[in-house]
Amino acid sequence: MIQPVVRYPDARLKTPCVPIGAPGPAARALAQDLEETAGSFPRTVGIAAPQIGRLWRMAWIDCTDNPRVPDPLGPLVLIDPVLVASSGAEVGREGCLSLPDITANVERPVTVTVETTELDGERRQISSEGFEARVILHEMDHLDGILILDRVASLLLDVYPRRRRG
Repeated sequence: MIQPVVRYPDARLKTPCVPIGAPGPAARALAQDLEETAGSFPRTVGIAAPQIGRLWRMAWIDCTDNPRVPDPLGPLVLIDPVLVASSGAEVGREGCLSLPDITANVERPVTVTVETTELDGERRQISSEGFEARVILHEMDHLDGILILDRVASLLLDVYPRRRRG
């Protein structure tokens, strides 16, 4: 079901989320809500549970059809994700559904390996690079109560009003 998106400065966005452990029916319902909510916003490639008011360690990501991701991993549900490895560094512009009026320059690793639980309960590692790695890290930040505003080098120089597409 499509859920309302929590917007900054709502305190839930700054609250670390609790682990899910073995996913059950409630986790599967949350994954569906995340996918449907993200799908209701054009060009959205990710959303995390706290963005719909649920303080669980889950995020949904899908960079399929994004021109910046030539070989996407497809739709992903990250449950209790842990960053295992990262390399490189690159500054890129990021937006966020919970901060709809701005974008910001954020430095992130270029490649990542993440261990996560799937909806069937199996743990696995995924690796990604470039824009998709950035999306994964952005959504994982939400699970720790970290926003793009916390990651910018300068609030004055690295935060911009969002350009509206018409």
